[in-house]
Amino acid sequence: MAIRLGDEAPDFTAETTEGTINFYDYLGDGWGILFSHPKDFTPVCTTELGAFSARRADFDKRNTKLIAVSVDDVDSHLRWKSDISETQGAELNFPIIGDADRKVADLYDMIHPNANDTLTVRSVFIVDPNKKVKLTLTYPASTGRNVDEIVRVLDSLQLSAKFPVSTPVNWKDGEDVIIAPAVSDDDAKEKFPKGFRKVKDYLRYTPQPNK
Repeated sequence: MAIRLGDEAPDFTAETTEGTINFYDYLGDGWGILFSHPKDFTPVCTTELGAFSARRADFDKRNTKLIAVSVDDVDSHLRWKSDISETQGAELNFPIIGDADRKVADLYDMIHPNANDTLTVRSVFIVDPNKKVKLTLTYPASTGRNVDEIVRVLDSLQLSAKFPVSTPVNWKDGEDVIIAPAVSDDDAKEKFPKGFRKVKDYLRYTPQPNK
């Protein structure tokens, strides 16, 4: 069954490259990103794991933990680590789940039979501190993910969790945001002391409130 936005992220306990991990315990009271890889020792996955490892500080700053999953076992993951470091210039610094029995892949509907009936697609799940799924992304095996975009979306999600705002097209951290239509102009004056620019009744821009 597909996981939809707002669903509770399924909990699980699994063996990883960093030992036995319970997903909820691992996330604690922070945010989390669970993302899948079709198979070990494949070129696109190698570049992705290196890129996410190189950006680890950006996720730490956002109180967000990374955890990956592949249908190969932990021994295979551990052998793969040296290739990632050698070719990408970044040491793997978050756990990869061994999922040879597809337990996690099935929980999160990561295998799409019409694409490939044995390998996981490139799924991304962002989970908030309440263990609710706030974002899902699905890429085909042939397309590598964009780390900048995942960080950008994480910034947007964390901002809208604290303030009644949304982010416009192509928004980046530090740019103006949109005030939620449910907030009246009078309330907006109190909530957003930096002021706002009204384009339409339903379209009001204000400086990012946490900057």
